[in-house]
Amino acid sequence: MKKFLIGVATSVFISLGFIWWTVDEAPASGMNIKDAAVVEQGRILYARECAVCHGKNLEGQVPDWRSRLPDGSIPAPPHDETGHTWHHPDQQLSEVTKLGRKDASGGAMESNMPGFADKLTDSEIWAVLSFIKSQWPDRVTRRHDMINERMERQRQHMHRRQMQEK
Repeated sequence: MKKFLIGVATSVFISLGFIWWTVDEAPASGMNIKDAAVVEQGRILYARECAVCHGKNLEGQVPDWRSRLPDGSIPAPPHDETGHTWHHPDQQLSEVTKLGRKDASGGAMESNMPGFADKLTDSEIWAVLSFIKSQWPDRVTRRHDMINERMERQRQHMHRRQMQEK
């Protein structure tokens, strides 16, 4: 239990650090779950690039995805409602997909998640994320939207503070 709590605390700390790091340059979300063409493109790309680790049905690499693998790395989590993907704001999901988990965390998290910057364009990454989000139940989608709204308010607040300090 102690290891789990340390893991949760570390994840929260890393997430907050990531938020601080991206707050000034975070563009608006590119997710679009209402555009059937974007979601279909994302489905195809997910099947080609992501399903091998995250599962063809978004179920993750192993049932106990919260426990580290024998090599110490974090297994590929599920992207369905049982995972934690929806706990993170869009921009963070995009950066992790683009840079890989280790680089997106500044080296703080040991993970086998590669970056896809040299395989997928930004719009393709957003399409994959749109597909993933389109598979969540409405209640999870609404909660994820609330997380994004809260992050946007925090970003705007930080921007106002920076402007006042100048």
